[in-house]
Amino acid sequence: MSQPENQPSEQRLMEVLEATWPPAEVQEAAGWRLRRGDGGGQRVSAATWTGDGSPSSEAIDAAEAVMRGWGQRPLFQISEQQEVDAILCARGYRIGDPTVLYVAPSEPLTGAEQHIAAAYRATFVPAILEGVWDAGGIGANRRAVMARASGPSVYLMSRVGDRPCAGAFLAIDGDIAMIHAIEVMIRYRRNGAARLLMEAGARFATDHSARWMALAVTQANAGARALYEKMGMVEAGSYHYRVHEND
Repeated sequence: MSQPENQPSEQRLMEVLEATWPPAEVQEAAGWRLRRGDGGGQRVSAATWTGDGSPSSEAIDAAEAVMRGWGQRPLFQISEQQEVDAILCARGYRIGDPTVLYVAPSEPLTGAEQHIAAAYRATFVPAILEGVWDAGGIGANRRAVMARASGPSVYLMSRVGDRPCAGAFLAIDGDIAMIHAIEVMIRYRRNGAARLLMEAGARFATDHSARWMALAVTQANAGARALYEKMGMVEAGSYHYRVHEND
């Protein structure tokens, strides 16, 4: 599939990923951007190298000390920094959760008008949506991440009859909407619920002048990736984590 014209860069998408899924605290130290996640998951708890050249052993030691001081295991996020990746590998850090970034123009994703009634949008987390997320392991600490997003945002839910079956969170930074925490209850998978969430999110994006829709998904999630590609989204970057084999 061809790349959309003027598609956002990987660097820009990584910036949006953090802006729409923000850590509890950010600290710049020893050439690292360090994030305190407060239990909100890997994205908000990983350190990224922002210094010149490659990190020294002392710089890695310093990053590890800050993260351990926060009660977090040392965790590093790597995109195109091959030298940093090799250094961490040599220190006993293994690869975790290779992840793909997808993007597409928002307007074509909005779907057919008759689908609107099947998805609900709210500016707060409905209690029944909390139940969907709890079942998928998206607990209170991750929902706290959503509450920290400062731009326009929305909670999305779809139902089968009167039963909630899927949920997601979307937030906007500039002209890019990023959708997070897509969760479909197991017994309702493969019935179009995830597509409805994507379409509802795209309508929110276009309503708020966000030209682009983006998301991050683990490389191993073949089913979700097939859906996003069928909807017209294309790969726009990737990253992975490094976590020490003894942690």
